[in-house]
Amino acid sequence: MSRTGVWIGIFCSITISLPAFSQYGSDAFRYSEINQTGSARFQGLGGNHTSLGGDPSSISGNPAGLGFYSRSEFSLSPSLTNYRTKSSYIGNSVSDSKSNFNLAQASLVITSQPSFQRKWKRSSLGISYSRQQSFHNRFSYAGLNNRSAYADKVIDNANNAGLRQSDLQQDYLPGTSTELPLAYSEAAAYFGMQYIYPTTSAGSPYARDDRQKASNQTGAFDSEGGQTQWTVAYAGNYDDKLYVGGSIGFTRIKYDYTHTFTDNFVNPTVFNNATASENLSVSGNGINATFGLIYKVSPTLQFGGALTSPTFMALKETFNQSLQADYIRGSIRDDNGNEAGPLENYIPVAPNDFEYSITSPLRGSLGATVFLSNKGFLTGSLEYVGYGAMRVRTKFYSSSADNNAFRDDYKAEIKDTYKGAVNARLGGEYRAGIWRGRLGLAYLSDPYKFNSDDIKRDKLLFSVGAGVRTSRFFADVSGSYNAFKTVYTPYVLNNASDYASAKISNNTVNVVLSIGTFF
Repeated sequence: MSRTGVWIGIFCSITISLPAFSQYGSDAFRYSEINQTGSARFQGLGGNHTSLGGDPSSISGNPAGLGFYSRSEFSLSPSLTNYRTKSSYIGNSVSDSKSNFNLAQASLVITSQPSFQRKWKRSSLGISYSRQQSFHNRFSYAGLNNRSAYADKVIDNANNAGLRQSDLQQDYLPGTSTELPLAYSEAAAYFGMQYIYPTTSAGSPYARDDRQKASNQTGAFDSEGGQTQWTVAYAGNYDDKLYVGGSIGFTRIKYDYTHTFTDNFVNPTVFNNATASENLSVSGNGINATFGLIYKVSPTLQFGGALTSPTFMALKETFNQSLQADYIRGSIRDDNGNEAGPLENYIPVAPNDFEYSITSPLRGSLGATVFLSNKGFLTGSLEYVGYGAMRVRTKFYSSSADNNAFRDDYKAEIKDTYKGAVNARLGGEYRAGIWRGRLGLAYLSDPYKFNSDDIKRDKLLFSVGAGVRTSRFFADVSGSYNAFKTVYTPYVLNNASDYASAKISNNTVNVVLSIGTFF
């Protein structure tokens, strides 16, 4: 069973802000958005890859930049990232943070000997491992809700689906002395816990006790993983004027998150509290290709352009849910006055496995670099990302009609939700002997077609860097700061005024150190 059947209109904002849609459209966006990558030098310049060369970032950026190499090179770029969040939920604020150490890039460039008698001066082969995306995040939220609880979402879904009592009974296996109970749907878990109950002999509509009681709600979300890429690139230098390159990238995606949501009821009569838990684990692989050009108009001016194909990704996921509740003994009795409440306080839901594929958007960039004699340079670029052309497909279902319906539904959702985005980057480097100083700015425009939740979804990334470069080695360090806002909605109900969203301020600081040697 996939999340398509389990997550109808819930958890619509995992690491980004979305309205009430099901999940796979936002998955496609998550695995397609790239903020800033590369070595410390290029990250200190705002992530500019398009019209600069002579850096290992060219391997996964604009491969034409490899044509500027005159010597072979090996480099490593470890990175440390700190994630800080502050959430506001029903008038209450909660802060959280986490840090992650990773390898931003490792690269090897092998350059051929120069050919002085031919127009093609030299060529270079580059191989790199790079971290294209980070999925690390952590936030918590809490507030007093006097209008609803998470169980009301379960009730709305069961009522909307017209589930019969016999359906839920069939999907629930009571526990034994040696085995835990097991539910085959979230609604069945709440039914087995006697948290929700039918109000008619047929089943629907369903209800719960203490509907008018307020709840102190707390939630915690934690995610990890990333998208990494092995890239092989080759570039040539034609007459020290035209630089041409191409690359093939092999991506690896790993994403995991856990989320817990607890209702602590005020003056309850049946359940003191209940906790809904879930976790998702996704892994997969993909492939893409990039073609790039850089043309040197004069010693002080050069232009560049790169085109990156969609990344074709095949993914597998496992989704788990569970319910834990603290039942007040004696609050549910049968007609004879005997205790008739739940025997268990924990009910897991059977894991849901699913396989699908994602096609990320096409990317194209144009840029220019102006050299200021031997004092440094200014560089800028514009990048177009066609998010509206993302696609999600599956062959998981036995029926081709179901597979086609899945594809068409998410094609329509993506088309209605996302649009092409234009990102702008600007950076500069100042040189003083062997020393370098750098500043950068990146603006990532809003990829959504409409504005909801009263937040701006564009992003600004500020970066600063410094370095030293000699005839035998180089060392660079950069720091990037990214501030943006997201919204997380733990559950949605038929009546929009009965539930709330957590508005989250995200602040990310990324420090990269690059060291390399020439040979």
